[in-house]
Amino acid sequence: MTAVTVAMWAAIGLIGLVGADAFASSSRERRSSVSTTQLALEYGARTRTQDDYIDDINRSGGPMVSYNGPTARPISNIGRPSLGEIWESTMPVIVQGGSLRTWAFANPQVDAVQVLLKSAGRPIDADIDLWNGPDNTPHKMRVYVEDGARRTFSAIIGTPRGPNSIAVRNIGQLEFPVDAVVRPDNQDGLAVSIASVVTRSEVIQGGAVRTWPFNPIVQSVAVIIKTDGRPLNTRIELLMGPNNSKQVVEVYTEDGIDRPFFAIIETPEATGCVIRIKNTAPLEFPVYASVAPYTVGDYDFVSESYNFNQWPML
Repeated sequence: MTAVTVAMWAAIGLIGLVGADAFASSSRERRSSVSTTQLALEYGARTRTQDDYIDDINRSGGPMVSYNGPTARPISNIGRPSLGEIWESTMPVIVQGGSLRTWAFANPQVDAVQVLLKSAGRPIDADIDLWNGPDNTPHKMRVYVEDGARRTFSAIIGTPRGPNSIAVRNIGQLEFPVDAVVRPDNQDGLAVSIASVVTRSEVIQGGAVRTWPFNPIVQSVAVIIKTDGRPLNTRIELLMGPNNSKQVVEVYTEDGIDRPFFAIIETPEATGCVIRIKNTAPLEFPVYASVAPYTVGDYDFVSESYNFNQWPML
């Protein structure tokens, strides 16, 4: 009788252990599936951006528009070099993440300098300073570009009363190098070409914001900001979607007449893009902003019913 009782209790214990293991295994599987689902929600599902939709549209050939034209040229002064030709004809200097490179211009006849930045598709985060004498920085820029291959940075810095030096500091990480081109802007250079497409300017009072939406065929936009001799403090943004900044430039100039801000903002596949300029100075420091299309491309429209005139050129 005793042997039978011991055997019975042993069998009951074995069944309990098997049931406990089965419950533990089921619980572990359930916890594993929950954890995997959370990881998928946090890391696996990447938020699609406007550029993703544009790439899908380009691959599918529709439904709206697809770029199929020649190299975009300025709508005025076609004989002047384009940004692509400048990059092809000039050897860029690589500025590694966290490093500083300088260019000195001792010739006092150099009144303006071209500054161009691009990357291999990675973000650009850089500081650009104009040094004029010891501890004197009359012009500063902070530049951010989400994709340095799709949208390069191009600006003109006034350098009166030389000698002057341009300093480009890549404040991004080591994994984000930047290609930089800094060279004098000749009399028939980018500044004259940018000014030739601008027809009017608008006053932006201190603390005010002004926006310019533009047509999808516009491939780049010319921007000029100046003052009546007072300091200039502005923030220029290229927006695609609600508060989705593709390019941001913060500019400071101690004299908006001697050193106005000239720039070309590239807007490839510009559906839904807007240029937003904010005067970050107090009310007593208005600025005069001019924004106009610089290059225009050709588009093939998939649907004949598409109304091309539903947007103004700018």
